[in-house]
Amino acid sequence: MKTQYLVTACALSALAGPVLAEGSVSVLTWEGYADPSFISTFEEQSGCSVSATYVGSNDDFAPKLMAGGGIYDLITPSIDTTKLMIDLGFVEPLDTAAITGWDGIYPKFLGQDGIQKDGAYYGMPYSWGAIAFMYRDDAFTTPPTSIADLWREDLKGKISLWDDKSAIYVAARKNGDMNIYDLSDEQIAKAQEALLEQKPLVRKYWATAGELVDLYKAGEVVISNTWAGYQSSLLAAEGVKVTEFIPTEGAEGWMDSWMVVKDTPNKECAYKFLNMQLSELGQCGVANVNGYSAANAAAAKSCMTSEQFAALHQDDPDYLDSLLIWAPLADRFETYTNAWNAVKAQ
Repeated sequence: MKTQYLVTACALSALAGPVLAEGSVSVLTWEGYADPSFISTFEEQSGCSVSATYVGSNDDFAPKLMAGGGIYDLITPSIDTTKLMIDLGFVEPLDTAAITGWDGIYPKFLGQDGIQKDGAYYGMPYSWGAIAFMYRDDAFTTPPTSIADLWREDLKGKISLWDDKSAIYVAARKNGDMNIYDLSDEQIAKAQEALLEQKPLVRKYWATAGELVDLYKAGEVVISNTWAGYQSSLLAAEGVKVTEFIPTEGAEGWMDSWMVVKDTPNKECAYKFLNMQLSELGQCGVANVNGYSAANAAAAKSCMTSEQFAALHQDDPDYLDSLLIWAPLADRFETYTNAWNAVKAQ
């Protein structure tokens, strides 16, 4: 079970100072990124109220922004989707000088092409981790080790897969195609075929952390992919023993970034929010709630114990390099998404 660490006093004082005029900020984000355990402190100290709408997939951002009528101020897409947000004109360049702690972000993340354009940054790295795999301990005498275990006939009706275009990445790796962010049409077709073969074995494609947790608790699912550190900790709290593993075919890595929606009228509160999320309060907030790693190494070192810092690979650059970090799909985004949607439609 993931140990819950208290946010240190330095984190709670990160926003100390005079409270300015009250305002609000609306975020389109992932579960846990606006958790009351740390957001309430921000609201009290900043005078900015926070409203959150949650997504279950990176494929949700574009449709919600298109239909949102300007109701969102900040979004947190992953690194394979940030470039699309920039290219569609949904977000605006960041004033990095107004973001305290920017220089403490891991250089590997600041170097990602997907959060910058024409010399300007559009995304503020926030958290990162792996898309690991997970199984229920009491369902296996021999632990699974491969992506291929999600295609086992003897597990029919007990398998789940994230309802996201990244299912194409999973199937491609099973097929031996490791260039998962630059697949040819033929390779995508092969991945799609593999997913169609798997479909009769799948109990349900999970969309949210809570949905996958409920499936495991009920014993309806015994193996799946997972947001590493998050669903496993929720299950442990419920007394359900599960184990995460990195398959022999490797694991994807992700990084989520905060982006400012273009022409937001709530810019003052938006930047207060960005500063909080990059401070000890926000970085250890997401680490404690979701079990994810922090993008600001300096903040993480200030608010984590040495054990938590090591457990989240904050001091292990080689771990970052071992992951297949999601990359922008450029003009192939629609191709991947359509291939996954076609699987679900059949």
